[in-house]
Amino acid sequence: MANLEKNKKILLNLVKQPGNNVCADCGAPDPDWASYTLGVFVCLNCSGTHRDLPAVSRVKSIRLDNWDDSLVEFMKSRGNSAAKAVYEKSVPAFYYRPHQKECMVLKDQWIRAKYERREFTGENNCLQRVCNSGVFESTLWKKGKDNKQFLKRTFLMSQNDFTLRYFVRADSRVPKAVISMKDLNAVFQPEKIGHAHGLQISYLQEEQTRNLFVYHESGQVIVSWFNAIRATRLAYLKKKHSSAQDSELVPQISRSNLKEGYMEKTGPMQWEPFKKRWFTLSSMDRKLLYFKTPLDATELGAVFIGTESHNYSVAAGTPKSMRGGRWHCGITLQTPGRQFVFMCEQEQEQKEWLEAFKQVISQPMTLQDYGNEANLRRVK
Repeated sequence: MANLEKNKKILLNLVKQPGNNVCADCGAPDPDWASYTLGVFVCLNCSGTHRDLPAVSRVKSIRLDNWDDSLVEFMKSRGNSAAKAVYEKSVPAFYYRPHQKECMVLKDQWIRAKYERREFTGENNCLQRVCNSGVFESTLWKKGKDNKQFLKRTFLMSQNDFTLRYFVRADSRVPKAVISMKDLNAVFQPEKIGHAHGLQISYLQEEQTRNLFVYHESGQVIVSWFNAIRATRLAYLKKKHSSAQDSELVPQISRSNLKEGYMEKTGPMQWEPFKKRWFTLSSMDRKLLYFKTPLDATELGAVFIGTESHNYSVAAGTPKSMRGGRWHCGITLQTPGRQFVFMCEQEQEQKEWLEAFKQVISQPMTLQDYGNEANLRRVK
């Protein structure tokens, strides 16, 4: 019993050391579990995937389970930093490393890629060869533009001309759409799409945002697709910015929305009835987009969010003379051309939207931002 208590103290000291004090797979702080076959400390969520890999990884709680001397000695000789040097030795720049709050399929496939398939040890560069082969093809389930039905479509991505094509039938010669990598973005949206492997692909079509919602039954296939898109986007950015370093370009590959959800919106005269709309706000392109529903294929409108020095501001509340809607937590967004009034259902939602707007307004504008602002004004 004395040895068991001693071993527990050793483990609790080990997990406080730099590198070990965060999950080896998602970076969550204060991991409580450890793989005693890989020698890594992991969080509760990631330990679930490790349990699904019994041939590779065996896990125990560092607080609740008993540890033999030999296992503790093994953990002392390894640790997260040592494991990272082996299992993440050659992760491609484009490959997405999931964080604590990412969806499960990304974390699951990251763990499987590292330890089960050993894709980043330098033993095989299969993934990098496939993603950089010039062509990536697969059949995905795609939501119809005007209905909720998902149908099989063949997708073909090419690094030769930096395009993504999809075909209605496998034997079709003419694609339904040819999408440029210039403004393409991909982000996992399992809750919105209603599938654990749901992926949203967005792009600009005649200065309007168009959304595709897809999934594949295999987590490995859909994550491979996601990273193939990232590889092609990085190749495009490298060609466009030939002198830039990977570290400068990787953050531009894809973006997640800073905030999204329902708000009510009135018209430009502010006497029109409030209508419930689905809004998304991106800090990268500084655009507030709105849709009728979360799974709409095309935006209803877009608002550019500039800086305070360019006469953009946001505040809680609504103009005194305004007629209210069903919701009562108001937000007033001031732009050089118009005042926008939104209503949130709950105070917490109002607070989160205000914080998101303020974050974008506080960011300095880039040359590309000025171009985006001018394009939106021209379209209107």
